[in-house]
Amino acid sequence: MGSVYFVRHGQTVWNVENKICGATDVELTELGHWQAVETGERILAEGIRADEILYSPLVRAAETARHISEITGIPARMEPRLKEQNFGRWESTPRDGQEFRKAKEDFCCRYSGGESMLQLAQRIYNLLDEVRAEDGKKTYILVAHNGIARMVHSYFYEMTNAEYAEFGVKNCAVLRYDFGLNEKC
Repeated sequence: MGSVYFVRHGQTVWNVENKICGATDVELTELGHWQAVETGERILAEGIRADEILYSPLVRAAETARHISEITGIPARMEPRLKEQNFGRWESTPRDGQEFRKAKEDFCCRYSGGESMLQLAQRIYNLLDEVRAEDGKKTYILVAHNGIARMVHSYFYEMTNAEYAEFGVKNCAVLRYDFGLNEKC
């Protein structure tokens, strides 16, 4: 049975400033680089084995994946479908803004030039379906973003809209999902 580990990228300046990064390419902070190195060391120390690291093309995830790959020796390749959701006009605005929180309740909303939750679900679910179908015995580490973390979690677990909206992971958190075990749907 195959598995995937999900790792959120290290800290960015916009994380510190409480801004929505979305599809905007924002660099890691010095702490973010340190978090990525520490995550690679933790993966190695815990004996987590993976066949490949797939990472978002955005620099914050790519740099996190590079650090993990260099430390663990796990090969890494860019996967464009892991790019964070494009939040359109909301990018660079406060993450906890009331208008944004309200807009997130509408899964069909494209955020005035962005990408809807349904569009995001299509690309992430398709990716996970492909990973699952490739070879049920392979293990992958996906290095991406908080919005992608929500979508990956919703692939494996039933969630209400409110649970989905509130779900999040800390920078460089490592979550494990097993095909066939976690899925409740």
